[in-house]
Amino acid sequence: MSNTVFTGAGVAIVTPMNPDGSINFEQLASNIEHQIENSTDAIVVCGTTGEPCTMSDDEHIECIRFTVEKVGKRVPVIAGTGSNDTKYSAKLSKTAQDLGADALLIMTPYYNKTSQSGLVKHFGYIADAVQIPIILYNIPGRSGINIDIPTYGKLAAYKNITAVKEASGNISYAAKLFAQYGDRFDVYSGNDDIIVPIMSLGGKGVISVLSNILPQETHDMTQFCLDGDFKSAASLQLKYLELINSLFIEVSPIPVKYAMNLMELNAGTLRLPLTEISDENAAILKFSMERAGILNS
Repeated sequence: MSNTVFTGAGVAIVTPMNPDGSINFEQLASNIEHQIENSTDAIVVCGTTGEPCTMSDDEHIECIRFTVEKVGKRVPVIAGTGSNDTKYSAKLSKTAQDLGADALLIMTPYYNKTSQSGLVKHFGYIADAVQIPIILYNIPGRSGINIDIPTYGKLAAYKNITAVKEASGNISYAAKLFAQYGDRFDVYSGNDDIIVPIMSLGGKGVISVLSNILPQETHDMTQFCLDGDFKSAASLQLKYLELINSLFIEVSPIPVKYAMNLMELNAGTLRLPLTEISDENAAILKFSMERAGILNS
């Protein structure tokens, strides 16, 4: 691929909130700096982890603008601009492009779903509205629809659809994607627990929740893969597997925000309908963080 957006670990950055639920831009700036200082290879703003579904249009646009400005081209900025409303997603995508985003992350339409031909028309409509690269986001667990392998062949007609964040968790499906279209689309793992398996098949990296709390370690895992040192990469994958699983013990970003708050990274509150982590799951996550060496017991 000549139009690769990034290689390595891109953080699906959380949106820190003030106690009143407003966006804490001062803390967002601090978290962006923390990510870049610790070798994160790209910043994904307003992805699912960033709670964009709870934002107003103005907030969503301001988060993208702020992040682009703060990052200042030090690493690529990928803006989440997906929606189940095709025309709205295209409009938001054009705005993100105009604000200086380097690429877009577009999820499969949720709730109203669609057919495979509808997916081609949906993504194609958005691709025609912009010039910057688009990373498709295949996440059937949240959207209720999977991008079938043959559909990628039709999407290949759009030159700026360059990559996919593969978050089905299905390695067999991923292998078929690589086998048939790996020479056309870059593939990023959308699951932190299978970064190394995806990259062993030819993946370019990960769009990661784990990177919010372990940016250097997640970068190192992907860099080992890119260097062909899969033994070292697998060692890190397995070392942090318990922690990764605990980060998804409740709907993301509930656990990762709790973890960040324990680490004084000040992710703040959540917006409804998300609520604070349960006491039982908080104890499990905290124990996993202690075992991983992030917190003192």
